[in-house]
Amino acid sequence: MLQNVNATRMELLSLRKRVALALRGHRLLSEKRDEISRRLVQIARDLKDLRSRVERDLLETTRRFMMARATMEPEHIRAAMEVPTKKFQLTISFVSIMSVQVPALAKDIEGDIMCYGFSTTSGELDIALRALERAFDGLIELAEKEKQCQLLALELQSTRRRVNVLEHVVIPETKETIKYIYDKLGEAERDNISRLMKIADIIRR
Repeated sequence: MLQNVNATRMELLSLRKRVALALRGHRLLSEKRDEISRRLVQIARDLKDLRSRVERDLLETTRRFMMARATMEPEHIRAAMEVPTKKFQLTISFVSIMSVQVPALAKDIEGDIMCYGFSTTSGELDIALRALERAFDGLIELAEKEKQCQLLALELQSTRRRVNVLEHVVIPETKETIKYIYDKLGEAERDNISRLMKIADIIRR
């Protein structure tokens, strides 16, 4: 960079503006990096509790379905589950977190999950299906949070790289170039002063 630079005052002014812009960008990106890190820590903390709850709900659902199978004939279970009356629709929208577009999931459910008569079914099947409903709500929230966490982590990685490039490459190299131009201009000014003094001496003689 030093070899190709023009040691002029215009170039010096341009580089000083570039350094000021790089410093401002570095500050803003550092603030963004810190805020994304804070958000990630919060989401990760929520994810830990949410994942534990979802796992408990799924285990409970599985246990209830096993108990239902033990108390019902297989053909009765198939008949009860054959014609679902509950409709489910998942809507995905996007919200901005620190300029990162992350998904927000919303479910729209119509009907009842229990779509059978009660003469050939056991209460354990009812409980199992209600447990499945609760687990499903948790699964949707878990998927949303994990995707948000993934996208924020990618943005954090990208922001850190940009901060490091500014901090360790762009700003130091530009400052070094400014110093080089400043020294060159100072050297040229001293040469001019020396020539002027020699000319003045010649004129006085």
